[in-house]
Amino acid sequence: METKQFGELKVKNILVSQPTPAVVEKSPFYEITQKYNAKIDYRPFIKVVGVSLKEFRSQRVEILTHTAVVFTSRTTVDSFFRICEEARITVPETMKYFCNTEAIALYLQKYIVYRKRKIFFADGKFDSFMELILKHKDEKFLVTLTEPSNGEVPDTMEKLKLNFSKVVFAKTVAGDLEGIEPANYDLMVFYSPSEIATLVSAFDVSKIPAVATFGMNTTAAAANAELCIGTMAPSPEAPSMAKAVDIYIGKVNSGHVPEPVVVSGSGKAAEFLKAQEGKPRKTRPRKSEPQTEEGKVKQA
Repeated sequence: METKQFGELKVKNILVSQPTPAVVEKSPFYEITQKYNAKIDYRPFIKVVGVSLKEFRSQRVEILTHTAVVFTSRTTVDSFFRICEEARITVPETMKYFCNTEAIALYLQKYIVYRKRKIFFADGKFDSFMELILKHKDEKFLVTLTEPSNGEVPDTMEKLKLNFSKVVFAKTVAGDLEGIEPANYDLMVFYSPSEIATLVSAFDVSKIPAVATFGMNTTAAAANAELCIGTMAPSPEAPSMAKAVDIYIGKVNSGHVPEPVVVSGSGKAAEFLKAQEGKPRKTRPRKSEPQTEEGKVKQA
């Protein structure tokens, strides 16, 4: 899918849809401001908030009927334990926790005693996270979600026929966009489909400059909104968003028109499931049935 292109421009003013870094000089974008004499504004387009106890109960899922909880964000960790406290639910010590990164696993120490036998984590990659869950396929999982969700984890678990329930513990809402004028920027940087949705609902698409997007889902959302996608990350050339922006500015400011970003690919979930189909299934050896006297074979 090809995306809309804008004409020639110089990139001097950039908006990054993230909170202002605590130390701007340590931001990966700081070198860009120095290298190109560019100005960068930081303005979050969304914020994630935990659901209320009423919203949780409306989903009619019992936490204590599960043996394991799946976390992919700190916000859902906070919301999960807050809901348990408000609902006076005592989570048993036998509960297991599966996290997609070590950082989230360590964050659990805010609420529980960290024990390796009940806290498991992956390296942040989708494939390794699903492999980790598959190793414990006999558990009954409670998958914590932030709404809206791309659904890759629960959809994959469903196709793998795992026993699980999915529950929304947090939701994404629009941030404060007062004072933002897209026309004042040469490039706007986004990290999630929710940010793109907030952008196009708040502003005239024709006034929005080129955008930089992180991840295939964000890029697809921008393409569907008919935005001009100047660059995206990660890619072999640009593993980080800052690197992608750096390369893009270098090309544009030197008068080079970047190649249009093309949205393609079937997604991480589809790739993982395809890989699983190619693996030989492990089968347990059948137990030999006791033989009767008539069934015994005489040894020579």
